Order: sequence, then C-alpha cells, then structure tokens
Amino acid sequence: MITDELIKALQQAAEALSLSTDNIELEHPADESFGDWSSNLALQQAKQTDSFNNPRELAEALVGELEKILADNQDVEEITVAGAGFINFKLSQQYWLDQLSSLVNQKTQLISQSGKGKQVIVEYSSPNIAKPFTIGHLRSTIIGDALANIFEALGWQVHRDNHLGDWGTQFGKLIYAIKTWGDQEKINSSEQPIKELVRLYVKFHEEAEKNPELDQAGRDWFKKLENGNEEARKLWQWCIELSWQEFNQIYRELDVEFTENDGRGYGESHFEDLMPEVIEILKEKLPESQATANGGYFGQGENGAWLVFFNNDELPPLMILKQDGATLYSTRDLATDYFRLKHYGEPDLVINEVGAEQSLYFKQLYRIETMLGWYQPEQRVHVRHGLYRFADKKMSTRKGNVIWLSEVIKEAKERALELAKGNQPTADLVAIGALKWNDLRSESNRDIVFVWDELLNMKGNSGPYVQYAAVRAQSVRDKAKNQASSLPEQDLNEDELSVIRWLARFSEAVEQAAIDYASHHLAAFLFELAQRFNTFYNRQPIINAETPEQQQIRLAITAATREILTQGLMLLGIKTPEEM
Repeated sequence: MITDELIKALQQAAEALSLSTDNIELEHPADESFGDWSSNLALQQAKQTDSFNNPRELAEALVGELEKILADNQDVEEITVAGAGFINFKLSQQYWLDQLSSLVNQKTQLISQSGKGKQVIVEYSSPNIAKPFTIGHLRSTIIGDALANIFEALGWQVHRDNHLGDWGTQFGKLIYAIKTWGDQEKINSSEQPIKELVRLYVKFHEEAEKNPELDQAGRDWFKKLENGNEEARKLWQWCIELSWQEFNQIYRELDVEFTENDGRGYGESHFEDLMPEVIEILKEKLPESQATANGGYFGQGENGAWLVFFNNDELPPLMILKQDGATLYSTRDLATDYFRLKHYGEPDLVINEVGAEQSLYFKQLYRIETMLGWYQPEQRVHVRHGLYRFADKKMSTRKGNVIWLSEVIKEAKERALELAKGNQPTADLVAIGALKWNDLRSESNRDIVFVWDELLNMKGNSGPYVQYAAVRAQSVRDKAKNQASSLPEQDLNEDELSVIRWLARFSEAVEQAAIDYASHHLAAFLFELAQRFNTFYNRQPIINAETPEQQQIRLAITAATREILTQGLMLLGIKTPEEM
C-alpha cells in the first residue's frame, strides 16, 4: 500500500536527521489542493532537536531526504511543505488510474480484512416482550445492525444477538392484569394483540396509583414465574409468542436479522439457570475480606438486598438481588456475559447497543466483569444512542403515550410513493432507506429530531439523495454499449480526480466506523461521494465524451461509484432500488 511506503520513507528520513521514528502517521489534508496525504512529523519532532530554528525548517530538511528516498517511486508526483511545517504528498495521475482500474476490475478487496480471525458479539434491538415496537426501538435496531454489517465486512466473525426483555417484575404485573381484566380469546382474535397487552399494562399502573398494594401483587406473580408456577409460565409463554408475531413483521420490513438462538436471539430468560451460579461466583470471588485487592465486594445492604460495592465510591453500588431474592437486569446481564464466555470461547469484543440513559449502569456492569476477570475493559463496549424528539409528543409505555413504529413505517412508505412515481416496491426501499439514513448519518449519542420533510428530501443529506446517485450511475452504465476492462492512459481533469480520490477512501471509512463504533463516518463518506459524483455527472459528458478514451475513464468512474455506493448503503442496511 502507498501509505506503508510513505511511512517507511518518513522513518528513513527521520533516521537520517537523527529523529525519533515512533508514532509516524499520515492523514488527508483538509484541502485536497495541498496533496493526497500529509504528515505532521516535523511539528512533532521540532522540540526534540536543536539543529533547526522552527518546524517548517525541519520539514524542508525532511522533504530533501524524502525526495532522495522516493526518487524512483513513480506513484509520488510531488512532496511539499505547507503552513507551519506539514509535509504533503501529491500522488501521480497514473497512480489514480491504477486505483480506478483495480476498483473496476476487482483486483483488490474493496474493504480490508483487518478483523479476520476475531469474533464479536453485537447485541442490539432488544425489545421487551408484550410491548409493541415504538419509534424508540428503531435506533438500537438499525444502529446495531449497521455495526454488525461493518464488522462482518472487515472479516470479523459476527454473532448478532437480540437480548429480549422477556423476564422481570413487569411480567408479574402483566400476568396479574391479564388474570384480573384480560380476555385471552379476545386478545388472540384482535388485529393488534400486543396493543391489547399494553392496554392491560397501562391499566395496571393506573390502578396501582390508586391502590399501591397492587405493586406487591405484581412482584408476587413474578416470584411465582421465577419459581416455575405452571399458570404463570403458560401466560408468560403466550405473551412471548404473540410478541414474536409482531417482532418478525417489523424485522422483515427493516430487513434485520439475528444469528443466535435460531434467529430470535438469547432473551433474558435463557440465562435463568445460570443466575444462581453467577451469584455463587460473586460471593466466592468478591468477598468483603478481599475488597481492597479486587476493587470492591459483593455483600448485603441494610435492607437485605445483595449489591456489589465499589472501593472509594468509584461508582454507586449495583443491586444484584432484591430483598426477596428476585433477580434484576444486572443479575440477568451478568449471567448473559458469563454464558458468552463459556459459549463463544472468550470473544474478542462484546458490544451493547443501548440508550445513553444506561451509561452508568453499563459502567457498573463492565467494572464488575473486570473485577471478576471475565473481560478486559476494552473488550466491553457500550454504544450509546440518544432519543427521538418530536415537537409535541413524549413517549411512555406506562402512560400509553407512544408512537408506534409500524405506523411510522406505514407513513414513510406512503410519503415515499411520490418519489417512487407510484411504484410501491421502490417506495418501500426508499422509505426504509430514508428512516435508516436519518438516524445513521448522525452521531449515535445525539438526540434526533424527526422531521418528515428532511427525511425524504431528494436534495439534502438524505437516504433518497444517496440512493438516487447510485440509481443514476447504474442508468448511465445501462445506456453504455460496452465497458473496456483495461483503462487507457489519459490525463484526468479535476472532476474525475475528485471522484477517484474519494472512491479510494472507502475502506478507510469502513475501518473508521468500526474503530469508533460510529456508522456516521460511513454515511458521511457516502454522502460526499454522491455529491462528488453528481458534480462530475453534471459537468462531464460520459457516454457523449469527446474521445473514446475519455468515455472509458468516465464509465469506469461511474461503475466504481455505483459499486461503492451500493455496497456502502448495504453496510448501513439500506438497499438501492433499480429506479427512482
């Protein structure tokens, strides 16, 4: 790779001037007119030598060495100094033609396989049983799916897990509500049975506000469920199957799949049998007598509940068992990660895609797992997402004030029909693409304001805009009679170079998205590529180019753009329609 050659040359130049060769890196100049790659080596090393008056003088000396070292390298056209001492490398047109040829003829992989031999568990979506998908569930589902796609593209073995909320006190409350006010036959025959369960759940909380003793009744029923009570188990299983009917419909529409446990993912209840073992492990490995060495201990609080206490109040104590011995999220999550250690043979990475409001909880959880020696800190990652914001609506399942995801998807498809010229299959792809792009283009920890006009905008930073660029590129290819497999030597103009340079950064964008657990890096790359291609398309005749050589080059640019836009969108979980 050219970057390896440039870094090696920088190391040799540094050695020639008796400078350190550690931590030499390259980056792209913000202004492409300065070059294709840049190094701040002179700025880093200026204070380490008395032989030069300032970083720029050192940079000029380094360039003198680099020009000798790279004299026979035909890929490097020019080496210059800019600003206070940045060293810029401009690559030759032939280099970029070779890059374009490799892209078109697939001589090299579009995406590096840096993750080969590693395995990652990506936990995402994780809805609660007996509650329909709301717009709030969309973020974890599509962000997690995109990250799983990105890691898989980089060669990782990816386990896609859906950690369903199918256990906990809320099921005791729901069972009580079903037995007290519900009608199973009526719910089964309802067009929207899960909404009927939500109605009962809401009613429980309304009644509990009048009669607080109902909360204890809910806890009692959950205790029965944990103890294997036949009636409680039967009602609980019925709720799970009803829920999966709706979940599957949503996942099909979003084109989201999971690999674990026959495609359903491992719900909290799957780890029921491991919870007692985890409790014993906590007691054995985190006794109060060894708190200083371990960083904390597992013990009982004043009310009899069991908690993990952290040394020096580094973090608030985390409750693991309630006073009555009932389990909590923490119990079940510890059992989940213990299972993963045993089942996957110590995975390299475990990612939890969960809302930002859970940040403290995951700090506590990860700290405990580090104390137990299960994982190293860098192996456990919480990818946080913010909330969807609507101008006049707030969401709460307890109060029944929610925005159903199924209704949002339906409206998106109806609105997309105009862009799809009445073609429903195309409208469906545009609608789902718009919903996903609206989320994935932003840093996940930020809140998102949901604005329909921006969502389906054909001119701004939107899914339809990028999809249309890919469709436009394919349309040009379809009109061309033939495409040469080898490219002629041909001077490139700035519009052509602009697209080719950006195409070559695809693998970098995918790598950066994985490093930062941030799909917005890839979305930003694709939006910029779509913009550059549209500028190129509007300024440079492609099929009607002045010469056959120009036509071949421009068709190759068009083909590579189509391929990378399509693949990049697929990594974000977005399909490209055939026409728009």
